Amino acid sequence: MATHMSRCRTWSRVQRYGIAAYRKYSSGGGYPNISLSTPLPGIPKPVFASVDGQEKYETKITTLENGLKVASQNKFGQFCTVGILVNSGSRHEAKYPSGIAHFLEKLAFSSTAQYGSKDEILLTLEKHGGICDCQTSRDTTMYAVSAEVKGLDTVVSLLSDAVLQPRLLDEELEMTRMAVRFELEDLNMRPDPEPLLTEMIHAAAYRGNTVGLPRFCPAENVDKIDKNVLHSYLRNYYRPERMVLAGVGIEHEQLVESARKYLLDVKPVWGTSSAPNVDLSVAQYTGGIVKMEKDMSDVSLGPTPIPELTHIMIGLESCSYLEDDFIPFAVLNMMMGGGGSFSAGGPGKGMFTRLYLNVLNRHHWMYNATSYHHSYEDSGLLCIHASADPRQVREMVEIITREFIQMGGSAGEMELERAKTQLKSMLMMNLESRPVIFEDVGRQVLSTGKRKLPHELCHLISSVTAGDIKRVTTKMLRSKPAVAALGDLMELPSYEHIQAALSSKDGRLPRTYRLFR
Repeated sequence: MATHMSRCRTWSRVQRYGIAAYRKYSSGGGYPNISLSTPLPGIPKPVFASVDGQEKYETKITTLENGLKVASQNKFGQFCTVGILVNSGSRHEAKYPSGIAHFLEKLAFSSTAQYGSKDEILLTLEKHGGICDCQTSRDTTMYAVSAEVKGLDTVVSLLSDAVLQPRLLDEELEMTRMAVRFELEDLNMRPDPEPLLTEMIHAAAYRGNTVGLPRFCPAENVDKIDKNVLHSYLRNYYRPERMVLAGVGIEHEQLVESARKYLLDVKPVWGTSSAPNVDLSVAQYTGGIVKMEKDMSDVSLGPTPIPELTHIMIGLESCSYLEDDFIPFAVLNMMMGGGGSFSAGGPGKGMFTRLYLNVLNRHHWMYNATSYHHSYEDSGLLCIHASADPRQVREMVEIITREFIQMGGSAGEMELERAKTQLKSMLMMNLESRPVIFEDVGRQVLSTGKRKLPHELCHLISSVTAGDIKRVTTKMLRSKPAVAALGDLMELPSYEHIQAALSSKDGRLPRTYRLFR
């Protein structure tokens, strides 16, 4: 046994130092003191991967004869994400009943000319380990599939069929009406009011136009939307020149070949019109207030019920994502940051942002203070959402208006650098995910015809100065406020008082005197 162990030790030394080195030190002397950076005797020289800082796989874009753009970004792996993005959303529904985009989202990947039902589509994708999804926003509709690279041909064929050849059967429309009604109920009952407040702030900021039109189908329109209405809308907006076929994780030539095969000479089921009637309205920022009195006392009952809260969102006009000021606004939004009062974590969670340091850390009775930035091709909205007990609404509004005014002061060097670093790290971490890269490629190519790569965006973020932040804030504070209020609004200041506070030097609300309290 001892002899066997001795042989094992001898062999391990031979392996580690080579035969020549072992013979040299096997006489009982000490073993060589070799540093980790020195190559070991008898072992081949290692070849290390090098990073040259340049992206070898830049986004490739091809425009087909019918106007459809094909964009791809290669990424190694067995799976790819491919989809069609359409320049169509709730902002284009001015001449139609609002809610068409909401209906199309729910009807996506139902029966088509080639597939008899949604189940058939899912089974086809399952053979390639695939999943599908459709999402609509105020300005874009996105049909996406993630599947094995080997199934690319099937995926593009399926996408073409789902987007251009849907059957829109009566039973599918009826199921969609039920799904929409359920979602509208859920929207008013869920404990998190953020989607409802976002809807309200857009309605207040862009009253009755473009991005201010409802993203969710209004209850009174659910029965008005039928196959004829949908076909009339699709005929004008689902046109190849308003579409991008985007793919991540595939060769560009393969994607172009599949696009030519399935998307070049395909006649949509609704036919074509020689002169499309497209709404080209530019967003008109109006400012204003939208209030919803609502009993929030029983929103979340149970062993640990959420206390009754009043939610306020105040916004000001920022800029479109096509303008140079978009990056300084993104840095400003990151600098404001914020979150919920129960959010745990370190600097990465935004604990050093202004809304944490100046609001949540100082006013224990505030439950939430979060900054949001919504940006579109012709306008934008920077807003702060805050929530507190209904009795302290006036005080909460004044705290938020003061924060808006303080944005116009000079930003500290450390907080500005922290915000820029945080924005860059968030950008880079998000772009490690294949579906996020897909959405980034698709949206950028759809809106600008090209794509800015991550290192270009990081350079733009790094070059933002405190002067840029002050300049964009001064410009923003000249606009009228947009206000959304939800809950018990007895203590809510008037819109005129909020506007006066945002026009003052210190952001304080005008004093009111009451004879009776």
